[in-house]
Amino acid sequence: MAGIPIALQLYSIREDCAKDFPASLKAVADMGYDGVEFAGYHGMGAADLRSLCDDLGLRVAGTHTGLDTLLGDALEQTIEFNQAIGNKFLIVPGLAAEHTESIDAWKRTVDIFNGLVDKVAPHGMYVGYHNHFTEFAELGGEVPWDVFFGGTRQEVVMQLDTGNAMHGGGVPVPYVERYPGRALTVHLKEYSAGYDKALIGEGDVPWADLFRLCDTIGNTEWYIIEQESYALPPMECVDACLKNTKKLLAG
Repeated sequence: MAGIPIALQLYSIREDCAKDFPASLKAVADMGYDGVEFAGYHGMGAADLRSLCDDLGLRVAGTHTGLDTLLGDALEQTIEFNQAIGNKFLIVPGLAAEHTESIDAWKRTVDIFNGLVDKVAPHGMYVGYHNHFTEFAELGGEVPWDVFFGGTRQEVVMQLDTGNAMHGGGVPVPYVERYPGRALTVHLKEYSAGYDKALIGEGDVPWADLFRLCDTIGNTEWYIIEQESYALPPMECVDACLKNTKKLLAG
């Protein structure tokens, strides 16, 4: 299980990135992360970003990109940028109400993602969706997460965020089993019913079961740590999360 590389979702250290993006990426590399997932580029162009990551030995595990950047004329520019930085995972981190307000809206969203598969595949890319917590609350008698991944094509990446799912009442492990081969990138986030600042390994996520399934049936290519609440400075939190994750993976 130690073979799956570990990246950091840079939203975890967004304030540090806003102050000094290159220094923040260097700090992440120095911690021992294998890669990063972007949530914005802080004014850097694709060539400079690729050069910086290459110099630091960081691979690109994905980008969080709004659905609007994947539609219409914007898609070509998005593909070009992501090709330039060496990224193949185009992950939508959330959706506007028009795409999620009813089961019919979710089904229309399914059609949008299914249509995108053939547009990005020739470029060696994937589209995917990242959950928050509302996707696991029943809507019209159905669970939106199941409507979406039960309807989308196998190639649409299920970027399951463990902590967000548990916050919404979802249990992460059964979803990896229910949709095998689709958890190509997984967000590792702790959840603790009694403490909202828990770091990985300090809460209730069934890590051993999750890692086993990602390693065997999830087709997982990246573990991506994300921490959004802080008992310590964010940089210290993500450093501790990486150390804890490696301990858990080691068994």
